[in-house]
Amino acid sequence: MNSKMELGKVQVYFRGNFVPLEDANVNILTQALHYGTAIFEGIRGYWDADSEDLYFFRLREHYERMKRNCKLLKIKLPVGVNEMCDFSAELVQRNQFKQNVYVRPLAYKATRGIGVKLGAEDDFFIVTVPFGDYLDTHKGLSVCTSSWRRTEDNAIPCRGKISGGYVNCALAADEALASGFDEAVMLTESGHVSEGPGFNLFMVRNHKLITPGETENILEGITRDAIIRLAQEELHLTVEVRKIDRSELYVCDELFFCGTAAQIAPIASVDHRVVGNGQMGLITAELQKLYNAVVLNKFPKYSEWCTAAYRYQRAAVEA
Repeated sequence: MNSKMELGKVQVYFRGNFVPLEDANVNILTQALHYGTAIFEGIRGYWDADSEDLYFFRLREHYERMKRNCKLLKIKLPVGVNEMCDFSAELVQRNQFKQNVYVRPLAYKATRGIGVKLGAEDDFFIVTVPFGDYLDTHKGLSVCTSSWRRTEDNAIPCRGKISGGYVNCALAADEALASGFDEAVMLTESGHVSEGPGFNLFMVRNHKLITPGETENILEGITRDAIIRLAQEELHLTVEVRKIDRSELYVCDELFFCGTAAQIAPIASVDHRVVGNGQMGLITAELQKLYNAVVLNKFPKYSEWCTAAYRYQRAAVEA
């Protein structure tokens, strides 16, 4: 499905119905379009040829996070978590996807009109499309420290996946690309490491896995949570959640981004300074190997994280 015409025929969930993407449109006065008043999620589905099924990774956790985050913008979701899971599986079945996909649910302020406020009318949709690697997960990325600081929690909460807040990420990513880098690392206003433009960050120093805490204006990442658990339970690593100085990135042993879109993407250099030996580090490689097995439901211990789209059993509707 590479052409615009084919993508337009993909079935999506929009205003309570399954319709072709080309028919799912909003009015140009919709408040979310003008002011970014929307909450979104990103969920991956991985096609496994061996079992001939597609596995969503931590599907329910993503929708539970979305439901929590909607409180930030006073958005009332018209459906529950179980129903959102149901609709995601049905979209895969309706479209007969047999390749990796990306699920994009979005809840938004649907009031039509001009005015900087949180309107009373809400709406919701789910789009599922074929999706490959967002970042190169094989070679190390070249990144820079962005001049754009990560927005503070009392300005636009980064934990919320608020669509308007991602202008901050777009500015940082564009600056990096324009300067010849692959991606950016963003700092807090106090000068500590936060995350990448849409990705959490991990550092390895002295055989310890280190990541910024939730108070460093990061997304409370579901992939981040999975990596912490895999590192502790399978690699028996010490994981530290703490502040990271910018200069630590220059002297660390390994560095990588993680997230639904990024998966596990190694970083080879920061601000023209080589990380480690400039190649994917051993711990990063082990975590990437583990993660790739887990998302394809090849690791029974973590099967609860995988939801089979074609063998999906509908959940009971929440009270």
